[in-house]
Amino acid sequence: MEVTETKVEGLSRSYQIRVTQNELSQKLDARIKEIQPQMRLKGFRPGKVPPSHIKKMFGKSLMGEMIDNLVKETNEKAIEDAQVRPASQPHIHLEGEIDDVIEGKADLAYEMHLDVMPEFEPVDPATLEIERPVAEIPDEEIEEALGKLAEQNMKYEPRGKTAKARDGDAVVIDFVGKIDGEAFEGGSAEGATVVIGQGRFIPGFEEQLVGVKAGEEKDLNVTFPEDYSAPNLAGKEAVFEVKVEEVRAPQTPEVDEEFATGLGLESLEQLKDLMTQQIRGEYDGASRAKAKRKLLDALDKAHDFELPAGMVNQEFNQIWAQFEQEKEAGRLDEEEANKPEDELKEEYQRIAARRVRLGLVLAEIGRKAEVTISEQEVQQALIAEARKFPGQERQVVEFFQKNPDAMAQLRAPIYEDKVVDHILAIATVNETTVSKDELFAEDEGLDSL
Repeated sequence: MEVTETKVEGLSRSYQIRVTQNELSQKLDARIKEIQPQMRLKGFRPGKVPPSHIKKMFGKSLMGEMIDNLVKETNEKAIEDAQVRPASQPHIHLEGEIDDVIEGKADLAYEMHLDVMPEFEPVDPATLEIERPVAEIPDEEIEEALGKLAEQNMKYEPRGKTAKARDGDAVVIDFVGKIDGEAFEGGSAEGATVVIGQGRFIPGFEEQLVGVKAGEEKDLNVTFPEDYSAPNLAGKEAVFEVKVEEVRAPQTPEVDEEFATGLGLESLEQLKDLMTQQIRGEYDGASRAKAKRKLLDALDKAHDFELPAGMVNQEFNQIWAQFEQEKEAGRLDEEEANKPEDELKEEYQRIAARRVRLGLVLAEIGRKAEVTISEQEVQQALIAEARKFPGQERQVVEFFQKNPDAMAQLRAPIYEDKVVDHILAIATVNETTVSKDELFAEDEGLDSL
């Protein structure tokens, strides 16, 4: 194998690689010798097929397979000998016709192009000074959260027998649904509770229950939506014969000891503590996000080195694809939608460069600090991802297990967060008290990511 470095421009490298016909022939003969003992062909004893016959029958396919492996091996050897760290997968440009190489008529010659990782010394995390905004939890926010919890545990108490149902009431009914006078499957129920205004029934069903009272019978005329889940009912008109059993009024429970114990807790004090912890977790998360943004800004400002063009282009293409999806869906804000394309591309190119630079800096700081990710952390992230797709958890897990690139994308944010936490533990972090609105205000721009 001959390797010649043909280009060195910044972080870009090119190598000319050649494997002669003679070397290829020797490797093919060695491969045939390796598989000969397992070869079984009609007319020959097991393991006794002549190498010349194997070469005649399978030479081309074996050579094709061997070339694929050889390109990988020679690439790795060339990179190792050059003592460079690739920043991307090598790009291969074959010379001549591959069929001639497979048939043993030509050398295997190709050019390999790749970007290499830049050499730089990351800033010492101990020298960084980061501002971390924090906010106090107002007492009224805890009370408001308790009030919402009470609303989620709404109870319904019977109204008087002559009371008419109002919006928000729960009506207990028996009903039979009919189309063209015939009852249809799944259209009947007894003792069903319908909360007027929740929109859980067919459009128009709940609204027609306003004003009914216990013991009343009423026909409800509705039309099934065109996109109804049952095709045999979609778009059809139906009549529901309804008998009202009871009308119940919504009652928000008092947030007291009885309410707390009804939720399985020991006391109202414990409920308040749990609610405070939950809100504190939200505040801490927002505080950390702001500190991380400040940290990333500081790291970006502290480093200036050449970036692998391929990595920047790949990041830009991902950002631009996201932009085009948002544009097509009509989700862009007015300012961004009206910007000239050239201006947008320049802005997103800058954001792409920032992301690549920060990714390299965090990776190098993490490498020096020997930050690692445990398999348990990866599995927890995989389970969390799978739970986003109820009923398809197994398929999601199998997808990640079979796709190294997808698994790498799952690992990346875990590693990034661990490096960020490592830096924040070493840097000087000054807490600054801000309002809740300031703490939860969104950072502007894609470069905040």
